[in-house]
Amino acid sequence: MSRLALVHVYPPQDFLIEPQVRRALEEDFGRAGDLTTDLLLPEDQTARAVIAAREPGIICGLVAAVIAFRLVDPSVRLTPHMPDGSKVEPKQIVCELEGPARAVLSAERTALNFMGHLSGVATATNALVRQTTGTRARIVCTRKTLPGLRILQKYAVRCGGGFNHRFGLDDAVLIKDNHVAAAGGVEPAVTRARERLGHMVKIELEVDTLAQLEIALALGVDTILLDNMKPDELRGAVAMSARRAVLEASGGITLDSVRAVAETGVDYISSGAITHSARNLDLGLDFL
Repeated sequence: MSRLALVHVYPPQDFLIEPQVRRALEEDFGRAGDLTTDLLLPEDQTARAVIAAREPGIICGLVAAVIAFRLVDPSVRLTPHMPDGSKVEPKQIVCELEGPARAVLSAERTALNFMGHLSGVATATNALVRQTTGTRARIVCTRKTLPGLRILQKYAVRCGGGFNHRFGLDDAVLIKDNHVAAAGGVEPAVTRARERLGHMVKIELEVDTLAQLEIALALGVDTILLDNMKPDELRGAVAMSARRAVLEASGGITLDSVRAVAETGVDYISSGAITHSARNLDLGLDFL
């Protein structure tokens, strides 16, 4: 078993994600419950099963799967063989289950839905992270998350070796082009934010030209988002800033382009695709 040695992989508390898992079960059980399982299996039948990988990737979502099985029947025991954040190969067993057969079957799809999706996010993140090896750049997520799943998707990003950007609008000030337009310019926008902002909250400003970067540096904002800049422009931005601000590259980041972006010397590279477009990792549950 190989697990990513990352100190920032801390799981969300159960009470924060149980409502999402409960809603998913309610959606699946509907009004009458699991008709197939309840008709076919006696109530006292027990079972042992495993969840195994069918393709390589990074495992994530056991935190949600445990809750899914527990909500259906607290007597189901889930024993992880490869905890969240582990690298997995095809046919490797991720966890073992033991308990009432009805509960195992009824919670199976909900558990696998969470695990497959979140493992996909972790795997997509890790693919970008591997491309930045040897550079200073860190891969970060965005707020482009699936509604209701943000805390879990951001956890999956950490399991994949990435870092989190804002969790919500209340984390920090991020002044983007529409904010600037509505406020009447960059300087008025930054000034108004500073006048009303608590001393613990940072300001990030989006720019898309080196001329705008020069203004941002003069205003002394904490972080500057370099939007849709080419590698040559990013290198110019790094040289111009001379580490006076944290630089984040964003916009259209792909597996093919991320290495060139990382080599420019930026501090962070943000990607929405790792959460909003991650492919499901293929996992399966099999009875023993």
